[in-house]
Amino acid sequence: MPLIINNIKMPPDSSEEQVTAKALKSVGVRPGEVQKADIHKTSVDARDNSNIRFVHSVYLSLGDKEREKSIAAKYKDAAVAAEGRIKPEIGTVHKSGRVLVVGFGPAGMFAALTLARYGYKPIVAERGAGIEKRIERVDRYMSGGTLDRQTNIQFGEGGAGTFSDGKLTCRHKDELCRVVLKEFVSFGAPEEILNKAKPHIGTDKLRNVVKGIREELISLGGEVRFETALCDIEHKGSSIYATLSDGTKIECSAVILAIGHSARDTFEMLAGKDVFLEPKPFSVGARIEHLQTAVNDSLYGRNANDPLLPKGEYQLSYRDKNGRGVYSFCMCPGGMVVPAASEEETTVTNGMSEFARDGKNANAAIVVSVTPGDFGGGVLDGMSFAREIERRAYRLTGDKAPACTVGGFLSGKPALSRVIEPTYSRGVMAADLQRLFPGYVSDMLKTGLMSFARKMKCFSDGEALLTAPETRTSSPVRITRNDKRQSLSMPGLYPCGEGAGYAGGIMSAAVDGIKTALAVMKEQAPQ
Repeated sequence: MPLIINNIKMPPDSSEEQVTAKALKSVGVRPGEVQKADIHKTSVDARDNSNIRFVHSVYLSLGDKEREKSIAAKYKDAAVAAEGRIKPEIGTVHKSGRVLVVGFGPAGMFAALTLARYGYKPIVAERGAGIEKRIERVDRYMSGGTLDRQTNIQFGEGGAGTFSDGKLTCRHKDELCRVVLKEFVSFGAPEEILNKAKPHIGTDKLRNVVKGIREELISLGGEVRFETALCDIEHKGSSIYATLSDGTKIECSAVILAIGHSARDTFEMLAGKDVFLEPKPFSVGARIEHLQTAVNDSLYGRNANDPLLPKGEYQLSYRDKNGRGVYSFCMCPGGMVVPAASEEETTVTNGMSEFARDGKNANAAIVVSVTPGDFGGGVLDGMSFAREIERRAYRLTGDKAPACTVGGFLSGKPALSRVIEPTYSRGVMAADLQRLFPGYVSDMLKTGLMSFARKMKCFSDGEALLTAPETRTSSPVRITRNDKRQSLSMPGLYPCGEGAGYAGGIMSAAVDGIKTALAVMKEQAPQ
């Protein structure tokens, strides 16, 4: 029963030995009792930038379960370490057909990999291309070329997260998070992700990781069909029949639907099949770019150039008296704003950074929450709401993205920045961003920017650049499931991950994929 000792605050230049010594002292453990002690997680406390501290948690094993149990009970900063193991319950019912996993983003990858490791030999259908071709097509579009509707920043091997900052944070304290991190390391991610409070892989390293997962899956008997979308689905008897874009019709013992938040045509197909869907809240807004040095200065003050400190990043939020929120999302230190459309004649932005986070600019989405009460109660009304914003952006500035300084947005006098060089590779054009959004969204963006300026100096800079729109923060639809993780209206259909409305980010999607695979395994025997 190893322990995690939390809240060990130390100066940034402290050695691991000093950190573990303080942890032992904090729970009354003598060095001679210790079998193993090392740093488990580290975060930065820069609330007082004149006295910056690293906040560590320390993994501690004494080899004495009763002693460990008593420490966990006695000290508020001590807790039992999660085991971080998958514990399957294997079913005994043999069903006709194979398990089909639709989508090969984090949820689909980890669902398929988990199934394959226990002998289920799943088939994966991914509408986009494999990572090698995907990189070529994304690079072409980012350089001003034609959009490939099926292979882009939203679709293809690895999902949307592959072309992002590769953040591996999760708000849920689930022991499977540790499983996911260890898997990423085993496929080539840096080991440091195991002991960072806010780990990230970066788009450059994540691309090799997803390729490794695919190769492992195939070696275990799984099959991956790229550039193959789900076109139709029907339930007959104890099986589901899936029609794919390659012309095949597959009898499936189960279908794990891990389609991602941008599979709008699939949502439309499911609605037409009377699969139970619900509209859900999401958020829309714009990307803001600052100089990374300005973010560092705002957070660290006179310590901004300390090489021991990580690149500055932030999370900001504000909620008005009516409950509407505006917040930062997907902050990318040293990153770039990227074109993330998946439909013709639309403009969509997202953020991306490499592992080193060594770009000149920092960017983050600044988004406003919207609810079915704002865009209508129809199951696909949120999708239509976001699509219309994306089309307005395209009509406003064509192939370039609408952009404006913070000062210009607040004053209603659009202009491009004299300080920030835009990173959006297809080019930007000065535009009135208020023309993209309903008034309540524009007004809340302004309120948020002014609120954040009181918290971080860089947000008071009128030359910071807004590039719009950001509309793919999460799925506008929930494919509702029961306690067995199956669709309410179609037995054997397992909605999963971000597209189903049950995850938000790489880690939570991967964990949801594992749990969904375990639910399938409980219902049926391996092939």
